[in-house]
Amino acid sequence: MNKLLLVFFLFLLGVAAVHGEDGAYIGVNIGTAMSSVPAPTQITTLLRSQNIRHVRLYDADRAMLAALANTGIRVIVSVPNEQLLAIGNSNATAANWVARNVAAHFPAVNITAIAVGSEVLSAQANAAPLLMPAMRYLQNALVAAALDRYIKISTPHSSSIILDSFPPSQAFFNRSLDNVLVPMLKFLQSTGSPLMLNVYPYYDYMRSNGVIPLDYALFRPLPPNKEAVDANTLLHYTNVFDAVVDAAYFAMSYLNVTNVPVMVTETGWPHKGDPSSEPDATAENADTYNSNLIRHVMNSTGTPKHPGVAVPTFIYELYDEDTRPGSTSEKYWGLFDMNGVPAYTLHLTGSGVLLANDTTNQTYCVAREDADPKMLQAALDWACGPGKVDCSALTQGQPCYEPDTVEAHATYAFNAYYHGMGMGSGTCYFSGVAVITTTDPSHGSCVYAGKNGSALLNGTSLAPSSNSTEGGSGAHRAVGDVSALARIVSAALLLSVLLL
Repeated sequence: MNKLLLVFFLFLLGVAAVHGEDGAYIGVNIGTAMSSVPAPTQITTLLRSQNIRHVRLYDADRAMLAALANTGIRVIVSVPNEQLLAIGNSNATAANWVARNVAAHFPAVNITAIAVGSEVLSAQANAAPLLMPAMRYLQNALVAAALDRYIKISTPHSSSIILDSFPPSQAFFNRSLDNVLVPMLKFLQSTGSPLMLNVYPYYDYMRSNGVIPLDYALFRPLPPNKEAVDANTLLHYTNVFDAVVDAAYFAMSYLNVTNVPVMVTETGWPHKGDPSSEPDATAENADTYNSNLIRHVMNSTGTPKHPGVAVPTFIYELYDEDTRPGSTSEKYWGLFDMNGVPAYTLHLTGSGVLLANDTTNQTYCVAREDADPKMLQAALDWACGPGKVDCSALTQGQPCYEPDTVEAHATYAFNAYYHGMGMGSGTCYFSGVAVITTTDPSHGSCVYAGKNGSALLNGTSLAPSSNSTEGGSGAHRAVGDVSALARIVSAALLLSVLLL
């Protein structure tokens, strides 16, 4: 029995290794302040269609976690501010919270972190004394459940806790918060957890009374003489985002903490606002900011202080939230409306498969690079058969025959189906072996649908929107993880034989 438990434990370690991911990535926040909240399954379908692999929830909703199970999507769950009092006062309450909201779902749900509260030190200062006890109690619960190796604990801060943030080298944390921040940074250091920071260049720009140029806030290219230079370090800053992140690094070093990474848990730009008081909350600026942000993060540009060091970043937010109080712009930070329709078009051509919500014929449906060849072949057969794709261009002697690989032929067929179905939600899935990209796969005389607006379908396809192949739509799993998972299972089985 003990040997079988050991094998199972090694299997779980393998699952965690498959799910793991280091380096640069973009995630999204999922808020629910909406008059009509999409069903959890609708949300996960949208996430998959946009190849969004990292999300942050503002709670630990069971239905949402159930929908995220077995998707491979990495999830940050949150302890809402109103629960801090109970958790910060009771180790048992923290243990119950972890058991109910984390352990009950892991590893099927790839939970990677717990965000304890949100901007507590700036928005709910009376709860500040409870923050560290809550984090420690939750950490104790993770250790007891043997989950501390996989799940980190931190708390998102407003960047307003950093004072004198430019030049970044002079930045320091609000000294009145030292009694919380100093032990917190030591905690993050000892547990290998990130400093979570909310960075909003939009608000910095709005409050600067013209001191911060709009181009500097939006990541637009600046001539060298317009770049901000830190006189102490001679580092050049071309955007607000990098300056704020580096200010956090310098503020930590001021407290002798130099090895805690920064994770940006919220950033974005509203696409609509009150024209009289929020004139720069526009779709054009939202597109510019988020498109440039995604390229900046995904290219592992890093910051001037730490070039090449990834800054994991979560965009605020997936959906517009029409019931949020406050100014008009508070309701319009979403990449999509409540129906999953893009709020505006991101211009990410050439940046790969992430957040390809460009609906102006500049997105393409391609085969996943690491997809299982047998599943690709089955999906290709379906597309060229029941899917009614005209695959004549794939026959020998035709423009798209070469390269004669299942991946290349599947990409052509998937893309033709996707555009033939009007790029509708779920039409680029094919049981998980297809993904949307902004990179045009056309080559030579082989021109793919989308480049010229053409779509090659033999009549009107009656296929379901999920374009399920024989595996069925219920087998939703990160196909890219299959081969690695298979190797781990094989190793575990081999070890079990050796142990018997």
